[in-house]
This record gives sequence, C-alpha cells and structure tokens, in this order.
Amino acid sequence: MGDKLGDGMPQLTAAKVKNAGVGKHHDGQGLFLRVYESGSRCWVLRLTVDGRRREIGLGGWPEVSLADARAKAFEHRAAVASGRDPLADKRRGDVPTFREAAKRVLDANRARWRSDRTATLWWVSLENHAFPIIGDLAVNRISQSDVLRCVEPMWATRTETARKVRQRIRTVLKWCQAHGYVQFNMAGEVIDGALPPMPRVKSHFRSLPYGEVADALAVVEESGASPSAKLCLRFTVLTAARSGEARNATWDEIDFNACEWTIPEERMKAASEHRVPLSNAALDVLDQAKDCHDGSDLVFPSPLKPGRPLSEITLTKILRDIGLADRATVHGFRASFRTWALEQTDTPWAVCEAALAHSLGDSTQQIYIRGDAYTKRRKLMDQCAQYLERP
Repeated sequence: MGDKLGDGMPQLTAAKVKNAGVGKHHDGQGLFLRVYESGSRCWVLRLTVDGRRREIGLGGWPEVSLADARAKAFEHRAAVASGRDPLADKRRGDVPTFREAAKRVLDANRARWRSDRTATLWWVSLENHAFPIIGDLAVNRISQSDVLRCVEPMWATRTETARKVRQRIRTVLKWCQAHGYVQFNMAGEVIDGALPPMPRVKSHFRSLPYGEVADALAVVEESGASPSAKLCLRFTVLTAARSGEARNATWDEIDFNACEWTIPEERMKAASEHRVPLSNAALDVLDQAKDCHDGSDLVFPSPLKPGRPLSEITLTKILRDIGLADRATVHGFRASFRTWALEQTDTPWAVCEAALAHSLGDSTQQIYIRGDAYTKRRKLMDQCAQYLERP
C-alpha cells in the first residue's frame, strides 16, 4: 500500500491521484488522499487543534480535485492559526432547525413507544405549541426567552400541557447537545426561575361505580353499535383488559381448551406476556364474535375497514351514544373492577394487581416474585363474571 509521508512541498500530481493504489498518499502539510479497495478516493486533512490530532474529510475525488483539496486545506489551516476549530465550524454549518431535530428524535424513539398514538401526541403537542415559535430556528439560535414563549403563556392555566411541551423541547435539545449542535439546553434548569412551581393535578379516568357496570353493559347490548364493537367492549370489561389489548386480540392468542387468552409482550404496557383466565361469560363473547369473522385473524375486526382492528374512538363512541361518556371511559372499567375486587371479595392485593397486569412491588420485590397468581386470578375472574351476570 502507498503511505508516503511528507510535510514539505506538494508531492501529488493529477496523474498520481488518478492512478494511486490502495492506501494513503500524502501531499504535504497534513493533506492526503485515502484510496479504498473499492476504488473510491477521498481527501483528508490531518490537523492539530488544541493539542489534539484531528482528521477532517474534504470530499471525494474526482468531485473534489487536487487543486480544490489544497484550497480547502489552506482554509482550514488558516482557521486553526486564527484560533478556530474547523470541525466545530463544520458542525455548525449543518445545524438542523428545531423541527428537523424533533423529527429525528421522534424517529429515534418510535421503537420504544408501544403505540403510534404516543408518537402522534408527542408530535402534535410540539406542532401546536413549539413549532410556531421555534420550529424554523436553527437549534443553536434558540434562546431561553424563545422556550419561555412556548410554555409561559399556559404555565398557570394548562400546567400539565406546558410541562409536557417543555419536557419534549428539553428532550430535543438534549439530543442536539449530545450531537454537538448546542452547548447548553435552553429548556433545562436555566429557565426554572421563570416558571413558578405549580401543584400537580391528578386526573383519573372516569369510571362507573361497580354496582352500575352490569346495567351499563345491558344498555350497550341494546345500543345501535356494531356487533363487533359491542362484543369487544363486553370482553374488555369481563377480562379487565386495556382497550388496545382487546381491540387487537387475535384468534391465535385464544386457547379454548385451556380457557385462556395470552397477550404477547409487544402489546403489553409492561412489555411482558400476560395470560388472562377466561370465564364462561368471556368464552361466550368469543363464541359470538366468530360471527364477525372477516377473513383476518382479528377477534373483533372493524366492520368499516376489513382486516383492521376497531379504533379506540369506536368504543368511546358507544359510551357517548348511550349517555355515559361524561361518567365513564373504557379504561375506567378497570378501576370499577379493582374497586369491586377490593370491596366485594377477599382477594389478596397482589392477585388483584396481577389481574390488571400491574407490576407487583418495587424493583427488589419483583426479583423474587416469579409467579403470576394464575389460579387465584381465575377464581377472581369467575367471581367478576358471576357478579356482572347476576339478575
């Protein structure tokens, strides 16, 4: 391989560049041509900046000629002589706008979010409250006052929204900081003094008293909703499942012999497979759901979009149509179940939590809790079904 050293007079010619073999071919004063086995060639300048040896890519040949490479090398050497860092200058030239950086952060986080809805809410909040103010600014031009203009107007009246927007701006700028685009995070502690502490308002999902759930299901049965939607809502209540778990249920997850529904880890909030013991009432719902089959593997397919699951709005619309939307949410039926289990049964706390697929105890306790109280949960789910089907 060629690896000629030299820091004096230029050593390369246009012909030598064209015919150079694999390796490094030095032109002098830190400039060299690197030739790869693939035949591609690129110009590299080696400099010492603040006592550290650095290499800067100047582009590939033939797009960048020998003369062009020497001119670029001269500019970078002059920058170092004047106390500047050419690499830092180059990074600043590629600084993204806040909107561009946010898109890259969003794409990087999609893999860890289990729902497309999370990504949608994340982006929409920035679109509504951040992009109109800082979306088109290069991230290194965003100031503390810019961030405050995004969150300060709603800090006292819509505190939780403001907190989320600030946190998401902070996350984007943290990514920019890690990539060298900004030196300080302007949404971090530097603006704490301008945002007075506000009490956190805990908002819970609206839920019916457990004594009214059976009547609500009876009203749902008489509603004009599609059979698939009504059965899905009933199945959700009978299994104390989350809406998305039930709406996306597939037939291969159901074991009729074992009377069991196994939800795969990728659909679980805790990212762990969850077995649900099915009561006779839940199995009856599944038998009826066979009539909704649309050729896909979905248990509760959308009647409007074959092959697609029911939307979250579909189940919410049922509650709205029967006049319960102001008192209950689909998720709220889990709270109704938990309260019933507490007040109407002697089921241990851990069993009730396991039925809701909640993590048991702190991180240390979870190391030692290996079971899922399945047998006890089966008894609990049977009791729940019997309670809901009482006269």
